[in-house]
Amino acid sequence: MTEQTAEIAPGQFGGVDPAAAGQQLNDKIGLKLVELTPERVVGTIPVEGNLQPYGLLHGGANATVAEALGSVLAALNAGPERAAMGLELSCTHHRAVRSGTVTGVATPLHVGRGTITAEIVLTDDEGRRTCTARLTCVVRDRPPGA
Repeated sequence: MTEQTAEIAPGQFGGVDPAAAGQQLNDKIGLKLVELTPERVVGTIPVEGNLQPYGLLHGGANATVAEALGSVLAALNAGPERAAMGLELSCTHHRAVRSGTVTGVATPLHVGRGTITAEIVLTDDEGRRTCTARLTCVVRDRPPGA
């Protein structure tokens, strides 16, 4: 995979508040989106800067990556006239990571009118699975004028 940051087209995520752009948790953890399609969303984060007190990647960083990638996948599948919002997230942490980069890949498990569920697999630099997550988003029509 080529290490590029994916471009997000204006209006691709309808209803997103531009005033929140500088306050994104994704930026704080160093998330870089590298692939964006309705079938697959890929992103990476550095382990450095996202550690818990024992020197391991923080489980909350795994959850943040999973929520972010799954939410983008849901938004791409919901389309510009609909909004996808996280409803339930579950994470299983399989292996500790102390350094390098973690890559997350979100793929759809279910795409329906009312809900979208994604599986998100996180791996370390050696390709070993470090976390498996599942995110379900509720999908609603955006209010007029939003």
